[in-house]
Amino acid sequence: MNLEQFQQSMYELIVETSTNLPKDVRRAVKAAVVRENAGTSAAMSLNTITNNIQMADEKVSPICQDTGMPTFKVKTPVGVNQLQLKQAIHEALVQATKDGKLRPNSVDSLTGENSGDNLGAGTPVIKFEQWEKDYIDARLILKGGGCENKNIQYSLPCELEGLGRAGRDLDGIRKCIMHSVYQAQGQGCSAGFIGVGIGGDRTTGYELAKEQLFRRVDDVNPNEQLRQLEEYVMEHANELGIGTMGFGGETTLLGCKVGVIHRLPASFFVSVAYNCWAFRRLGVQIHADTGEIQEWFYQDGEKISFDSAQSETEETKSESRTFTLTAPITEEQIRELKVGDVVKITGRMYTGRDAIHKYLMDHDAPVDLNGQVIYHCGPVMLKDEQGNWHVKAAGPTTSIREEPYQGDIMKKFGIRAVIGKGGMGPKTLAALKEHGGVYLNAIGGAAQYYADCIKSVDGVDLMNFGIPEAMWHLQVEDFTAVVTMDSHGNSLHEHVDKSSLEKLSQFKEPVFS
Repeated sequence: MNLEQFQQSMYELIVETSTNLPKDVRRAVKAAVVRENAGTSAAMSLNTITNNIQMADEKVSPICQDTGMPTFKVKTPVGVNQLQLKQAIHEALVQATKDGKLRPNSVDSLTGENSGDNLGAGTPVIKFEQWEKDYIDARLILKGGGCENKNIQYSLPCELEGLGRAGRDLDGIRKCIMHSVYQAQGQGCSAGFIGVGIGGDRTTGYELAKEQLFRRVDDVNPNEQLRQLEEYVMEHANELGIGTMGFGGETTLLGCKVGVIHRLPASFFVSVAYNCWAFRRLGVQIHADTGEIQEWFYQDGEKISFDSAQSETEETKSESRTFTLTAPITEEQIRELKVGDVVKITGRMYTGRDAIHKYLMDHDAPVDLNGQVIYHCGPVMLKDEQGNWHVKAAGPTTSIREEPYQGDIMKKFGIRAVIGKGGMGPKTLAALKEHGGVYLNAIGGAAQYYADCIKSVDGVDLMNFGIPEAMWHLQVEDFTAVVTMDSHGNSLHEHVDKSSLEKLSQFKEPVFS
């Protein structure tokens, strides 16, 4: 085995997976664009998504800023030294991180320290399997933390909100899958894909669910019962009205794949792995002696163009009001905004994620945040030879994690606007109303689209938390997001949750015997 060439092949696999969305996924996204009602927030979101896909292609930059947990599935011929392959994969991952193709994303669970190179205890995940073929099959999935947090596991029998009792049968499994789509809402960057694992124990059930995400979007399940189940979910999940980013709309789910394994008599688990629209998984066939790539998986078929799909949704312009804001923002400006308005921000904003929010609860801010904008974002950053920082990817992170802190911090420091994805809860909504604040929903996964809006990096604080968690000072232009929680007590997320729960209850009656 030429290990140097194998390492180069792994580097190419990592870079392509991070920057080049598979063609089967692109076809699913394009179908959603065509299906969506023109002029809606969902249509605008899908257009942003397709623009982002093309920008990532052109720049060879990350589609999404969240590296997620790099998970490799590698099948090798008998006799191949898997320890050497593991070392080569590690070195390729370090190089891709250094080159700005991945965000450093491996954090010590006890100290909170970021390793800086995506290596650490348990990171990356590499699953080896021997087989009798004469080539290496290597596949990689980059599944972000936002969608990882929407994974869910059910132990049957159980009671499900809106659906009632789910028993230990095919119909109970159906209810679990439908509930899994409902509970994700827009927090996992919908429209998404799900892999479902039936059976096993708690560990192998989740492994089976994630394994389903390596299947092609357009494949057909050879198990007739599971084929019918997949088709049922794909048809009816899109009737829930959750839509892209949870804005409401025609497409909530882009793919559903189900697998089954045996279980213990006492246990019946249904495990669901949720993946965002930025479904970054690719694979390669590698020559076992030369280490060279012989074939790419998931990339067959014609090149996918989004131009014709976009034009159909752009014929009808959005009727939403549009506002331009420049910090410091006044309370009067905020009170004028209502759910559904489009906001374009020009000027300064600051990033702040989990570590920053926890820090600000007990410390003074390193900058004056009165009237300012906080962006829930952990960007991919790269420093040039002159020591200047450049933003390589900068999409929003899931905001609900900051729910315990957000309202208190806004009132403490006078923050007027928060940008993220997926919405926030009742505590933050109450604080927005009392204080005069607004929550702006950016398009999850659109890391290149938003990086293009950032014109310069003017500074950084709290770098001891690591690149993703530091407070970056960003100068932006026409940074676009949608008001989904306003200062009048209105929340689009609360409305969509209630309406989708009502629709979910329509599917409580048995379908499969």
